[in-house]
Amino acid sequence: MLTLTEHLPRLRRYARALTGDRHTADDLVQDTVERALNKAALWRPGSRLDAWLTTLMHNIFVNQVRGSAGHQQSTTDSLDTLATEPSARATQADDLEVRDIHAALKLLSAEQREVLLLVSLEEYSYEETARILDIPVGTVMSRLSRARDRMRQLIDGATLKNPPMKVVK
Repeated sequence: MLTLTEHLPRLRRYARALTGDRHTADDLVQDTVERALNKAALWRPGSRLDAWLTTLMHNIFVNQVRGSAGHQQSTTDSLDTLATEPSARATQADDLEVRDIHAALKLLSAEQREVLLLVSLEEYSYEETARILDIPVGTVMSRLSRARDRMRQLIDGATLKNPPMKVVK
C-alpha cells in the first residue's frame, strides 16, 4: 500500500506554484492522489515515490492545460497566502519581493517554470527532473539556465506590472 500522506505538502506546494491558484492546486493534488491510488500497481517499489507522484501531477497538469486551450486559469490567489507560517514575520518589503517573484514566475513559459520549480523549489536533481518531465537532461539544463536568466531580468527590471513612467513637460 502506498503511503501518500507524507508527500502531500510537497505535492501541494508544487501544484500551487504550477497553477498559481490555491483551489486549482488542491484539485490537482486530489486528481494526482486519485490517479496514484488507481495506478498503484505501476509504481516500482524501491524507486522514489515522490518523483513518481510528481510525474503523475505533471502529466495531469499538462493534460488539463491542453484540455483548456485558450482558457486562462484564475490566478487571484498569490503564493504569499500559503497555509504555512514563515519562520520570521515578513516585512512589507518582503511581501513586495514575493509578489514580484510570483509575477515573474507567471511570465515564464510553462516549460521553463516547471524546470525551475522542480530543481529550485522541490530540489530534484537534473536527472530526476528529466525523468519527471520526460525530457533529456541537457534540455533540463538549458531550460533552467534560460529560466534563471529570465527571472533575473524580470526581477532586476524593477517593475513587473507597471510600465516605466514617461517624463511629461
